[in-house]
Amino acid sequence: MCFAIDVAEKVGVPAMAITVISGCGYWSYSCIPNLIQQGHVPFTDEDMDKQSSDIPGMEGLLRRRDLPGFCRFSIDHPVTKIFMEVIKATRASALIINTFDGLEASILSHIATLFPQVYAIGPVHALVKSRVGDGLSSSASLRQEDRRCMAWLDSKQVGSVIYVSFGSLVELTHDQLFEFWHGLVSCGKQFLWVVRSDMISGEQGEHVIPTELKMGTKERGLIVEWAPQEEVLAHKAVGGFLTQCGWNSILEGIWAGVPMLCWPRLAEQLVTSRWIGEVWRIGIDMKDTCERSMVEKMIRRLMEEGDEREQILRSVERFSKLARGAVTEGGSSYNNLDKLIQDLRNF
Repeated sequence: MCFAIDVAEKVGVPAMAITVISGCGYWSYSCIPNLIQQGHVPFTDEDMDKQSSDIPGMEGLLRRRDLPGFCRFSIDHPVTKIFMEVIKATRASALIINTFDGLEASILSHIATLFPQVYAIGPVHALVKSRVGDGLSSSASLRQEDRRCMAWLDSKQVGSVIYVSFGSLVELTHDQLFEFWHGLVSCGKQFLWVVRSDMISGEQGEHVIPTELKMGTKERGLIVEWAPQEEVLAHKAVGGFLTQCGWNSILEGIWAGVPMLCWPRLAEQLVTSRWIGEVWRIGIDMKDTCERSMVEKMIRRLMEEGDEREQILRSVERFSKLARGAVTEGGSSYNNLDKLIQDLRNF
C-alpha cells in the first residue's frame, strides 16, 4: 500500500513499486480514474459486451466484461477502494514489473509515462534460473505437491492432456465444480485437474458424485490436491492449460509453449484473458461462463487439430522463444535486472 511511499518521502529515500500482474492489467488499472470521471465506471446497466474505448493502447479491444473485476462494484465498495489505493503507486520513483519487452512492449511504453523508470524483468521464474542456475527452485508454493501426476503424465501420448488449475486463491461453488467436471469428462480428453481441499465455497457436506463422472475420471483423468506446475506444463504430454489467468501461471504457460483456455475470476485477470485471446492469440477466452457444454466445446476447440489450434501453437511458440531470449545474457530482462541492480547501488 502507499503508506510505504509516504514513509519513504518523509525520510527522503527513493521508493520503488513492484507489481506482480500483467502490464496490460496494470495499465488498465491506471486508467480507471479517468473512466470513473467520465461516468463509464461503475457500470450503469447490464450490457457487459458494450465496448470500452477510453483506455489508450486498447481502443476497440476491451468490452465491459474485460475490464478489471472491481469495475463491477460501486465506487465505495471495499474492493474498489483497495485497488484505487494500488493505483496511487505511481508516486514511486520506479516500477519493477514481471513481464518482458517481447510480450508487452507497446503497453510498457504507456506505463513508462507514469514512472521515471520502469524495469521489466520477466519472466522472473525463468530469470532466476538464468542468473542463479537450475539448482535453485523458483517455486514459492507452500503446498505439498502430489508428484504422482508426473508418472501419470509419462504414460500419456504427446499433447493429449489438458491440465486444469485455478491457482491458490480461486473458489468454486459446488455447481461450478460439477459443471467443469462434466465438461472435462464429456470432452473425451485426458485431464489432470488440481482441486484444492479449500477450493469449494459455500456449505460443506456430502454430495453424490454421478457414476459417469467417477468412471470418466478413472478412465481419462487424475485429480490431485496440488501439482508441480512448472514441471507439468513442461511435460510433453500436456497439450493445453485451463487456467484462471493468474499472471505467474500465464508466464509459465508461455515459457512452456502451452496453449491456454482462460476462465478469469479476479481483478486484472479479466483484462489479461482478453489479450491472450485477441492480441497475443495464445489461447481462448472463456470468461463469465462455466456451463458444462461450453466447457466441453472450448476444450475441444483448444485441443483438437485444426486451423485455430495451429495458429495458437505458432503464436505461443513465438512468445516462448522471445521469453527465453529476454532472460538470457544480453536479453532485455537480463539487462534490465543489471540496470536495476546498478541503480540501487547508486542511490
